[in-house]
Amino acid sequence: MTTTPRPIAFFDMKAQQALIRAEIDAGIARILDHGRFIQGPEVDAIEAKLAGFAGAAHAVGVSSGTDALQIAMMAEGIGPGDAVFLPAFTYTATAEVPLVLGATPVFVDVDPATFNLDLEDLARRVALVEKEGRLRPRAVIGVDLYGLPANWPAIEGLCEKHGMFALDDAAQAFGGALHGRRLGTFAHATALSFYPTKTLGCYGDGGAILTNDPERAELYGSLRTHGEGRSRYEVLRTGMNGRLDSIQAAILLAKMPLLEGELRARRQAAAWYQAALGGRVATPQVGPGAESAWGIYTILLPDAAARPRVQAAMQAAGVPSAVYYPKPLHHQPAYRAAHAAGIEAGAPPLPVSEDICQRCLSLPMHPYLTEGDVARVAAAVLGAL
Repeated sequence: MTTTPRPIAFFDMKAQQALIRAEIDAGIARILDHGRFIQGPEVDAIEAKLAGFAGAAHAVGVSSGTDALQIAMMAEGIGPGDAVFLPAFTYTATAEVPLVLGATPVFVDVDPATFNLDLEDLARRVALVEKEGRLRPRAVIGVDLYGLPANWPAIEGLCEKHGMFALDDAAQAFGGALHGRRLGTFAHATALSFYPTKTLGCYGDGGAILTNDPERAELYGSLRTHGEGRSRYEVLRTGMNGRLDSIQAAILLAKMPLLEGELRARRQAAAWYQAALGGRVATPQVGPGAESAWGIYTILLPDAAARPRVQAAMQAAGVPSAVYYPKPLHHQPAYRAAHAAGIEAGAPPLPVSEDICQRCLSLPMHPYLTEGDVARVAAAVLGAL
């Protein structure tokens, strides 16, 4: 008699919810009782927890990771005439926000091993923008892609040299660390996303901004609430409606006690993947001093033709997969014009980003994977190669 193996989830939120459903229900019930659905006490509580976990002085809860990026850049006055440097290989929100503010995104290639910003290419493009003189180099958005910290000491040094704002897009990386410091204490500010599939996710949209600067933190709090001052109807500046609601904050509060253990479980799952796949395909590389949060586990296949074949084999075996991301940002229709305008005098190509998009494949990654689950995933991948 044959038995059907248990399904493997790409992101398993149901297993997590089963552990804390009572706490979630109780938190929502408290909000229904006190009625402060926006900016309730739960928001203050989760801000304190987030700052304490990351070692940051301040946390400001906002409505999404995208709004975290936007509010942080609004606070710097970034807009028309400003160049914002960011990786060509990342999620669309990183490039979307500078354009919404009227700034120009300048796409930078990524390192072929870490998939994070290539520091040599970043310095080259900053120099080109300065030489042309049409745009002001104003900010660098470093993305801790898939959970792996970017090279923040180098990015911070470059930003200091050129007088630029350093913004950490840690949407996939809450819980990651570099040289013993958790993400959230590097750069001038760190943007977090609490989209449900993140290492710390709510049950809708949510985000936060971490900073050690009290003046920035105060400004973020104003900008997220229509630019208000000391009272609701004192408007000091143009802001936005970017608040974190109380129910999402309550869900995050219920999840916080699990986070340390879940990060350990993610590291264990990554180690199982490395043991099964290392040397057979290109597996994620974690450099000295870095600790990935393992938000997403992504391998590189030998060539573009291998990906549909491997995905088909995985689907046949009942194993999910995903592609993060199938197209570099400078090839997206919405950003082509901005890419052409960023460096007019013959922008260098972005070959690594273009190559990775053709060969990357993301495998199931969550804290509730078993060693047997990982073995099944690895067997499906290797069987198709």
